[in-house]
Amino acid sequence: MKVYDAASIRNVAVAGHGGCGKTQLVSALLFASGMVNRLGRVDDGTTATDYDPEEIARKHTLSTSLAYAEWRRTKINFLDTPGVANFFADTRAALRVADAALIVVDAVSGPAVQTEKAWAAADDLGLPRLVVLSRIDRDRASLERSIVALRRTCHRNVFPVHLPIGEGEACTGIVDVVGMKAFTAPVDGGPAVEGPVPDALMNDAQAARTALIEAVAEADETLMEKFFEAGSLSDHDLITGLQRATAAAQIFPAVCTSALKNIGVDATLNAILSWLPAAADRTFAARDATGAEVRRPVSETAPLAAFVWKTVADQFAGRITLFRVYQGVLTSDSTVRNVTRDVDERMGSLMLMQGKTPVPVPEVRAGDLGAVAKLKESRTGDTLAAAKADVTFAAMPSPEPVLSYAIEPKARGDEDKISTAMHRLEEEDGAIHYARDPNTNELHLSGQGQLHIEVTVAKLKRRFGVDVLLKPPRIPYRETITVAVEAHGRHKKQTGGHGQFGDCKVRFEPLPRGGGFAFEDAIFGGSIPRQFIPAVEKGLDESRARGFLAGYPMVDFKAILIDGSYHDVDSNELSFKTAGHLAFKDGMARARPTLLEPIMHVEVYAPAEFAGDLMGDLNGRRGRIAGMDTRGTNTVIRAQVPMSEMLTYEQHLTSVTGGRGSYHMEYSHYEDVPAPLQTKIVAAHKAAHPHAGEHA
Repeated sequence: MKVYDAASIRNVAVAGHGGCGKTQLVSALLFASGMVNRLGRVDDGTTATDYDPEEIARKHTLSTSLAYAEWRRTKINFLDTPGVANFFADTRAALRVADAALIVVDAVSGPAVQTEKAWAAADDLGLPRLVVLSRIDRDRASLERSIVALRRTCHRNVFPVHLPIGEGEACTGIVDVVGMKAFTAPVDGGPAVEGPVPDALMNDAQAARTALIEAVAEADETLMEKFFEAGSLSDHDLITGLQRATAAAQIFPAVCTSALKNIGVDATLNAILSWLPAAADRTFAARDATGAEVRRPVSETAPLAAFVWKTVADQFAGRITLFRVYQGVLTSDSTVRNVTRDVDERMGSLMLMQGKTPVPVPEVRAGDLGAVAKLKESRTGDTLAAAKADVTFAAMPSPEPVLSYAIEPKARGDEDKISTAMHRLEEEDGAIHYARDPNTNELHLSGQGQLHIEVTVAKLKRRFGVDVLLKPPRIPYRETITVAVEAHGRHKKQTGGHGQFGDCKVRFEPLPRGGGFAFEDAIFGGSIPRQFIPAVEKGLDESRARGFLAGYPMVDFKAILIDGSYHDVDSNELSFKTAGHLAFKDGMARARPTLLEPIMHVEVYAPAEFAGDLMGDLNGRRGRIAGMDTRGTNTVIRAQVPMSEMLTYEQHLTSVTGGRGSYHMEYSHYEDVPAPLQTKIVAAHKAAHPHAGEHA
C-alpha cells in the first residue's frame, strides 16, 4: 500500500440518520474506485464496512469502521458511522478525527433526527460538509423538497451542485452545475459517461449555477466586487471561491447519488476532492505544555503526536488501537510514549483498515489514520507522542448512561468471565458501564438504550462465549432532601479494654438540582481532631450512596460538620465513620426526603398522519410536549418524558407506525417523582429489602 502525505489525504466521516444509505454509499465509492472487486450490498450483508454479525443481521451500522479509496492520486479515508441514536457517541468520535463530513440524506424522506444531531456535532467541530442525497432514483425522491428541508433544519446555505437527470425511478444520471456537464450511468456498469447537459434541464442547471455563484460571491468581499462589476463570476473564481467557502463551513454543496445504480458515484468522489479540504489544509486542536488550548498545523516534520480515537476488542487479534497521526511520522516496530498514562509503548506492525481487513504499511504519516494491534496500555482518548512533542489531546467524553439492566450468567461460574469480557468491551465502547450494585449485589449493565444493551449482550456471547440473562431495566432514581436540618450521630461502645467513641453534629442543607454531594468542615476549637474528620465524611458518603427511602443514592445536598466530641483513648476512625452513619440516619428522617426520577428529552420522527396518536400517547406517559415541526410529509415531536415511562416505547412506536417511526432519547434532568408513584416505589423497596437501613 502506497504511503500518502497530508496534502494527498481526505479524512471524511460519513454521517446521517440510520437507514439513509451511508454504508451502501461507502460500498459504491469503494467499488467505483477499484478498491473492492464487487459492489457490496447492505441487504446481502456483503459491504466492506458493516462486517459485524450484529450489523449484518440488523442492517444497521452499530460501530464506526474505516475504509479507504484511492482516487486521482489521492487517498480518501472513509469513517462509516452509526446513524442509530444509541451509538451516537461513536459518531462523535469519528467526526473529531475527520477533516470533513459527508452528511447523507435520504432523498425520499429528507433529513431526520440524527441528521440534525450529526450536523450539530460537525458544527461544534467547525467541519466542512458535503451533503449527499442518496437514493435519488427511488419513487417519490425529490431534490427540491430535500434541499428546502435541509435549509430549514440544518443551514440556509445548502446548495445543490448536482441535479438528477429524470425523476424517481426514471433517473439515469446527474448534471454537474459547476462544470455544466452531464454524467449518465452506463447500462453494463463501469464509469459514468460524460456528455452535454440535456436541453430539458438547461434552464434548471443555469438557475442552480446562478444561485451558487451568488452564494459564493456573498461569502467573499473580493468576489462580491467582481460579481457586481461583471454580473457573474468566471469558472476559476467560482471553483476557488466555492472551495474556500466550503472549507470555512459557509457553503455546503449537495450532490445526488444512487449507490445501487451507480448514479453520481464517480461525481461524488470528484466532489470530495474538489470541495473538501485535504488533511494538510486544516489545523488541529490540542493542548500545549502549559495545558493551554492551541491550534497547530498538520506537519510531518514536527515531533510525533497521535491521538487514539477508538479501541476494538477483537477475539483473534486482541486489542486493536485506531489512531490518527497529527504530527510527525509513526513507523512500525518503533517505541513511542503514551503521554496520558506516562508509559512507553512498543508499536508492532502498523496497518490501514479496509473494513475488517488489515493492510500492512511501514509507516503512517501526519494527516493519516492507522491501526496497530496488541498495545498493552493505550486506550481510547490517549495521546501517543515523541519525547520532544509538546502537545497532548483532550480525552473523549463519555455520555451518561440512560438505561440499566441487571444481568446474570446462564451458567454457574461465569461471573469471572463476565467481568473480564465486560472490561474488554468497556475499552471498546466508552458509552457502556458495568458495575455491581452494593445494595442488591446484582451486576448492572448500563448503556444508551435497549438496543445498545442488546448489542452488548450479543457481543458477550459471540466474542467471549458468555451467555447472560437480562432482567428488567432498573431506573436510576435518586433521592434528595427538601429542608435543612441539624442531626446528631453518637457512637459509644464498650467491650472491655479500648472502647469505641465518636460523636458528631451535622447540618444538612438542600442544593440545587445537579449539585451532587458536598461536605464542609466547620469545626472550630478542635472538638473533633483533624484526623477523624475524613472518617465522618466517609461515613456520610457511604450512607448517602445507599440512600434512605428506597435504596437510591442521595444527591443534591450539603453536609456541614459543625460540632462533636471525642475520647482520648476510645476514639478512632471507625467510631467517627459510624457516627457519620448515625448522623445521616437521624437527619434524613427529618429532612423530608423525596425521590427524583430522570427526565428524558425525546424526539419522535414519524409520518404526519400518526402525530395525533403519538402526542396523545406521550401525554399518557406523563410527558410534556415541547413542540412539533413538520418536515415534508413527516413530523418531529419534541417532548420531555420520565424514563420509567419510555421503557416500552420502542415497541409501541413500531406498532403504531408500522415501523415507519423512529425516536431519539437522551438524558435531560431530574425531577421529583409524583407522590402516589413515590409511595409505590418506596413500598416495593421495603418489601424487597425488609432489613434495609440496619447497616447504620
